[in-house]
Amino acid sequence: MTTNYEPTIGLEIHAELKTKTKMFCCSKNDADATQPNVHICPVCMAHPGTLPVINGEAVRFVLRVGLALGAELADYTEFDRKNYFYPDLPKGYQLSQYEYPLVSGGELNGVAITRVHLEEDTASSMHVEGLGTTIDYNRAGVPLMELVTDPVIKGSKQAGDFARELQLLLRTLGVSDANMEKGQMRVEANISISKSGERGTKVEIKNLNSFRAMERAVEYEIKRQEAVLEKGEAVVQETRGWDEGKQATFPQRVKEGSADYRYFPDPDLPSLKLSEVPEFSKESLRATMPELPWERRARYLALGIKADDAQLYVQEPELGGFFEEVIALVGTDKERALVASNYIANDLVKLVRDIEERDTGYQSKINISASHFVKIVDMVVSKKISSRTAKDLLAETAKSGRDPEEVAKSANLYQVSAGGDFEAVVADVISKNSGVVNDFKNGKAAALEYLVGQCMKALKGAGDPEALRELLKERISEK
Repeated sequence: MTTNYEPTIGLEIHAELKTKTKMFCCSKNDADATQPNVHICPVCMAHPGTLPVINGEAVRFVLRVGLALGAELADYTEFDRKNYFYPDLPKGYQLSQYEYPLVSGGELNGVAITRVHLEEDTASSMHVEGLGTTIDYNRAGVPLMELVTDPVIKGSKQAGDFARELQLLLRTLGVSDANMEKGQMRVEANISISKSGERGTKVEIKNLNSFRAMERAVEYEIKRQEAVLEKGEAVVQETRGWDEGKQATFPQRVKEGSADYRYFPDPDLPSLKLSEVPEFSKESLRATMPELPWERRARYLALGIKADDAQLYVQEPELGGFFEEVIALVGTDKERALVASNYIANDLVKLVRDIEERDTGYQSKINISASHFVKIVDMVVSKKISSRTAKDLLAETAKSGRDPEEVAKSANLYQVSAGGDFEAVVADVISKNSGVVNDFKNGKAAALEYLVGQCMKALKGAGDPEALRELLKERISEK
């Protein structure tokens, strides 16, 4: 689409942290609680006379994220009161960070980060038929990480790619499950459009509960703002929601500024000098860092693995863990690693999906050991079995648990590349397909493949296709 306007997009992403307890009290942090208002206490319910205590694990989690982003970790930080009144906020203010965030700067997926700070989540409000609006305070006070990007994103795809990569990072670090369906990760997009050299009016979109919804909302809002400007009207700075049914944004309220929240340092919480806490040092944090998603991708690509397959292993923990077991067995042999990856990303994935459809109660959906899988790979590489046979052998081994070498031997699956039977099959196929033989002689390459297929059929899939091609060409040339 041709346009005279340039979009500018910034994201604000909240993620609930996987700590044992809430941000400022000892109430359980349980994202899977089914009963309302069971994980609450006088502190997170804001009873008079109670005092909050900072959750050190939550601070460490945010610092780990900052280290992964290559950001600047604060030496001094404090918590502020963000004042506003709403039923899901028991204190009448939210404990957050304003002037002194834990993390500043950094970069992820080519997008610059402004800041990452720590705050507490609000309660959950919902409408119940016959009761009206109800409040569940289980979530009130849960540690919440907020990441703000620079306004440098230029389109919906870049925004979606960034948010997905952040979700993957949070899961890799073990700091959040970041499940958007459960509200553990919430994305808000700030969008403006303008002509080159001008500054647009920012509109914030909330209620984005999936990456795809966020991408669609961004695309819609860019078009909506362009239509407003083309009519000679001004874009209103406001907060809008996303209506999934209508696939459109809608106005919610006029956008607040920081002054509206009347931030000031919380008098009940001490400021933190992070350099005085050994577990918050970069050295301590770095010692517990896992291999990061982009590091893992690079390692796989260096083995010659296809980019899509590398991404699959990074995104899917069970498949990725299985591939790690496999490459630990094949070592530095790139050919075996590549063959293994092809069978995992194509055939094993299909077997896993079949199991998921039949029985969602499986603890593990990969019903083959890495050692058995590598034996199949070795048989393919050494040309003891064909690619077609390998697919069947993989399915049989996953189903029965038997050693694949025993299965191949008992079922006569090993490829035949020479011998009397081999020669006899080639001779028989040539004699029964004289027309196809003439086609090959006249330059039709596909005719040879047909003859190979007939030989493989006669050998019940146990022939070596390459050996068959060479022998067929040799015998045909003799005629």
